[in-house]
Amino acid sequence: MTDTAQRPLLFLDVDGPLIPFGAAPQEYPTYATGLGPGADANPLLSRINPEHGRWLAALPCDVVWATTWMADANECLAPLLGLPQLPVVPWPEPSDLDDQDERDGLHWKTRAVVDWAAGRPFAWVDDEVTETDRVWVAAHHGGHALLHRVDARRGLTDGDYAALDSWLRHLP
Repeated sequence: MTDTAQRPLLFLDVDGPLIPFGAAPQEYPTYATGLGPGADANPLLSRINPEHGRWLAALPCDVVWATTWMADANECLAPLLGLPQLPVVPWPEPSDLDDQDERDGLHWKTRAVVDWAAGRPFAWVDDEVTETDRVWVAAHHGGHALLHRVDARRGLTDGDYAALDSWLRHLP
């Protein structure tokens, strides 16, 4: 899989996987953001371990932002992580289908992620994916897919990276 058109995708959420939340604030390590004093920035940015950039870049895939941060992920987060500008999944406008999906337990991102993948193998890293999403993706996506749920209180861990790396390297 040396042709980048054939590389698998990694859809990456931000809140939860990169910015852990939900535990007591004192439980989180903080990292220097490089933002000057008085910079108007999200105070949670200091929870982002800059090593995530190196770890993500080492995975054999093309990383795509799949987050409500949208283009702000490239403006605010990519520089902190040492990553280049990444593609961003555009979220569709809310529709009646979203209401039905919510009743059925399908995550509002699921359809857009599958559409964006367009049959390419992908891993989706998010703190909100469920078994309902996995079943729907298996039925509606023509390629291999791994929906990897991250504990939002801990964010991406060494174990998560090992699981992603193993899955990506063992694709047929």
